[in-house]
Amino acid sequence: MSPRAACLGMVLAAGLSVPALAGPPYLSDDPEPTDYKHFEIYNFNNGTVTRDGTSGEAGLDINYGGAPDLQLTATIPAGFELPSGGSAKLGLSNIELAAKYRFLHQDMVGWDVAVFPRLFLPSPSSAVGDNHASFLMPVWVQRDWGGGWTSFGGGGCLFSAEFAQNHCMAGWVVTRKFMPNLQLGVELFHQTADAAGTPASSSLGVGITYDINKTYHLLGYVRRGIQNAEETDRFGWYMALLTTF
Repeated sequence: MSPRAACLGMVLAAGLSVPALAGPPYLSDDPEPTDYKHFEIYNFNNGTVTRDGTSGEAGLDINYGGAPDLQLTATIPAGFELPSGGSAKLGLSNIELAAKYRFLHQDMVGWDVAVFPRLFLPSPSSAVGDNHASFLMPVWVQRDWGGGWTSFGGGGCLFSAEFAQNHCMAGWVVTRKFMPNLQLGVELFHQTADAAGTPASSSLGVGITYDINKTYHLLGYVRRGIQNAEETDRFGWYMALLTTF
């Protein structure tokens, strides 16, 4: 995978792991919006290791409950690339603007369902990110069961001003609360080829969420590629400090 394609993949990973507490730290998201008139702010870092090197992002994901069932999101990431045998690259990556709207509830149809369109602005950096605008249109669903079990996932397609980068993705997560403040989960995620000459990828990951208190939460996630791993995803991670108020 080229450094630019790898960095775009990290942008998407951040985009798919932003809002409500059920979604992060996974690549797949959930349909639960931030509570009305409340904030969720993620101070995050993520990355992917391939045979070509390491790339990723660090930054802020800011979510606000703008109305019942409506979440407004802005993500400000600094990107980095550490190519094998090359020099490190740093810079402002693709800023994201998004809105999540939940239009079906479990008490109505048995599932929560939401759309979460995301706009990726062109990166102002010549070193990292993608210098084309792109638009992601996913649908996410979720169902909760007794005993602390939750299952969520879905997917969508990304449409880029650079046509060759158009691709689709899908994922599914199963989590369980083992203690009132500790949740563990597993995820299967797949993405089609995101650029000419790059293969599709699939990964298997595990995640953890630990609630320090009502305001601060720790999130962690690691994954391993199970399809074309050398080119796309030898190893990946996500970690964040979440502040809710």
